[in-house]
Amino acid sequence: MDLSSKSKLSRLIGCQLTSLTYICLALVTMVLFLRAVLLHSFSGYGVIEWNNLDLILSHSLLLNSHDEGIRRDKYLEVPQIVWGLNNQKIAFARACLTARMLNRTLLMPSLSASLFYKEIDRLQPISFDKVFQFDKFNSLCKGFVQLGRYSDLKNQTGIYDLQKGSGRKWTVERDMEHLKQSSRGHVDEHEVIRIVGKNPFLWHDHWPVEDYARVFECLVLVDEISKEADKVVSKIRQIGKKHRSKTEMIQSDFDANTESSSTATAPYIAVHMRVEIDWMIHCKKLEQRSGVNQICSSKQEIIERVGNIVSSESPTVVYLAVADSLLNDSSILSGWKKGLLPFEKKKLGVDGIYKKHPYLIQSAIDYEVCSRADIFVGNSFSTFSSLIVLERTQKMKRMGITRSCDIDVRWPSYAYNILGESNGPQKWMTNMSDSTLQAISYGSNAITC
Repeated sequence: MDLSSKSKLSRLIGCQLTSLTYICLALVTMVLFLRAVLLHSFSGYGVIEWNNLDLILSHSLLLNSHDEGIRRDKYLEVPQIVWGLNNQKIAFARACLTARMLNRTLLMPSLSASLFYKEIDRLQPISFDKVFQFDKFNSLCKGFVQLGRYSDLKNQTGIYDLQKGSGRKWTVERDMEHLKQSSRGHVDEHEVIRIVGKNPFLWHDHWPVEDYARVFECLVLVDEISKEADKVVSKIRQIGKKHRSKTEMIQSDFDANTESSSTATAPYIAVHMRVEIDWMIHCKKLEQRSGVNQICSSKQEIIERVGNIVSSESPTVVYLAVADSLLNDSSILSGWKKGLLPFEKKKLGVDGIYKKHPYLIQSAIDYEVCSRADIFVGNSFSTFSSLIVLERTQKMKRMGITRSCDIDVRWPSYAYNILGESNGPQKWMTNMSDSTLQAISYGSNAITC
């Protein structure tokens, strides 16, 4: 090749490289522009109403997801998930995180609609997608954990049964090593690894609180259940608005020019009141074993402490999430501070909504009603209360709020079993840096603000 030909070839290659450089720069510029637009669109969380918050958080989750690592041709199968709603949510999240560690898709597990602690054969199974949205879960948790259906299986290899160890000798370290061994070699060659033995709630916990919170965020109730919760919340706010309107009309002396925003919002307080007999027996034993005396709370103590949260005498509905055994106990509705209007589902007139559903769905409705409350008050040793506070903390964290002790936050939570300022309950935010969920499940060390 002569010098003239070489020169032409060099110029041609140079032009092509220059063109590719311009194209790359243009693409990078477009990506940065779109990123700036999206971040601007979803900033300003502080002025967003709670009802619209889930939409914003959905976008936030999707923007922060990375589609990496979760294989869709390898699966993990777990035993039926049992016991109460929140035990089942924890067990489900633990199964998801185990599948993630094994780099496998979790086959959609069966939940339990009924509540039988000892008679496993009487547990009424219910499909996961009858309670939570399957596609929504995979969309929000894309790249983190993945759910699959049994119809996805190709059945090209046999199922490998992985027996979970038990007993004192089966330590956390031994369990983790067992899982690591199952993630490679001949075991990993199987299309399905089926864990047999204990309910996932009883498995050793290897995962940080933040990972559990990430899974919980992806659990969105199916529309049928969510609409039932909408009806209860709407009834609560209607009653609150009615009482506030009457009070403000009297205070303004029927002044037509006086307008208040409080009647439009009608905030409410939700109290998870654990005072039923079986809980009191359980918590007394727990106090004796642990040497902690801040677990049980009497009805009077709860009523007094909740009354010290709100200083205003504007009528505010207090929704009492209580066991059905307390619906005929009129003492839980008396003795409340002026301005606080206690209602449980029977007095509210919505008990019919609950009765047409099995136990699991009833709990899911109550959980949603408490979660949406403007103020939530619960017991820090209750799994139900602890998970509500965890999810509320996660939502506030995504809005940039990491502490609530010294500031007024929009959706505060309190623990009535621990004395706080002004003889009120202790402010409560979950410590998201804990290394396992155990710290927030049954302990006052969950309290942080």
